[in-house]
Amino acid sequence: MLVNPKLKDVLNDQLCEAVLSLQSVDECYQFFEDICTVSELKALSQRLEVARMLRAGHTYEEVVERTGASTATISRVKRCLNYGADGYDTVLKRLEAKQK
Repeated sequence: MLVNPKLKDVLNDQLCEAVLSLQSVDECYQFFEDICTVSELKALSQRLEVARMLRAGHTYEEVVERTGASTATISRVKRCLNYGADGYDTVLKRLEAKQK
């Protein structure tokens, strides 16, 4: 799939390269602690869990109960799962394969 041309620029390329350069979970924690606020990092983590749960067939009510996400956040993630760039699916498939 092609990258959204509205997002593609030198600064976003640099950010993606920076993330790809990380070599451990600890390095990820260090980087994300520096680049994100605690709230931003928790929001990113929450969205990934929402995507995982929706992909596994959980209801909105179950997702809200487990994650505390708003129904607006859940709807946005669901829209990305259905009509997005398949980023969630790529990551979730790789995480599932790693757990097996």
